[in-house]
Amino acid sequence: MSDYHPPTDLEEVVNSEVREWHFHIYFHQRNADQHQAALDLRDAVLRLRRDGAFVAVPLFRVNTDPIGPHPVGSYEIWVPSTSFASVFSYLCMNRGSLSILVHPLTREARKDHELRNAWIGPPFALDLSALPVKTEEVPIQYPSLKLGYSAPEPEFTLDQRRRIGANLERILKAEREAARAPMN
Repeated sequence: MSDYHPPTDLEEVVNSEVREWHFHIYFHQRNADQHQAALDLRDAVLRLRRDGAFVAVPLFRVNTDPIGPHPVGSYEIWVPSTSFASVFSYLCMNRGSLSILVHPLTREARKDHELRNAWIGPPFALDLSALPVKTEEVPIQYPSLKLGYSAPEPEFTLDQRRRIGANLERILKAEREAARAPMN
């Protein structure tokens, strides 16, 4: 039997919520078609960001060789949690044959890449040896946007979240397929 019990304290969970994510688009750097497909996807993301579909910031640099833990050509897209679902959905539906590593940004980069990751498409083996186990600061990117870890305040207060949760439970009582929340 497992000794692990997921946290359920609202304040603890909200305060530990991931607020920034990376999507790493992988391509075989010696495959011209894959390289071009990756660049086309990047341009599409940039156009959609410009048009207001979501907030996503591809790094200017596209790595044409392995770098850091990434074993093939790649580039990074930074996404605040407020745009995560939109970007994840778009990349799921439009990645073609490319593989995409998704991971949170926390103070534990090695765990983020190894244990807290997800893949859209086939996974690649990563070289985690260069990644720090833990850093003092959360790796904040693009603070000028005031999103993610740089956001001035949370979207909802704890009291607002409690009211939203209670209302959801009230509504879901009528849904036979919905699981009920434990009483305590």
